[in-house]
Amino acid sequence: MTQSQTQNRASPGSTQTDDGHSIRHLLNEATQDVSELVRKEVQLAKLELREEATKAGKAGGKLGAAGIIGYLSLLLASFAAAWGLAEVLSVGWAFLIVAVVYAVVAAVLFASGRSQMRKVSPMPEQTMETLKEDAQWARAQSR
Repeated sequence: MTQSQTQNRASPGSTQTDDGHSIRHLLNEATQDVSELVRKEVQLAKLELREEATKAGKAGGKLGAAGIIGYLSLLLASFAAAWGLAEVLSVGWAFLIVAVVYAVVAAVLFASGRSQMRKVSPMPEQTMETLKEDAQWARAQSR
């Protein structure tokens, strides 16, 4: 028997496709491809979650600043009310105006932080989309 005839014969337990590759070899390649795909999806999910955590951190910082400035406005408003009653009204009104300015700044920071926090998505949307595409691809390959 010639060498080419021996190569064309299927070994026990392995079936060959039309192009000469064994099913075992094809399954091995498919397993490696799926494994690589899963690793890349995990990397993508990590990156996407890191970006969302950064957005959440910035929004949290603005909310914290709004809280501090809100506290300062309450403190200044309290001083203004106390001095307004105890002394000449003009000094009290001056403190009250400063407190109102701080309150406006706090309101703007709070609204900005809240708006930014609403944009933060806890789900890695891009990863979910590619996982759906991968599932569709795998279904198409198994047919």
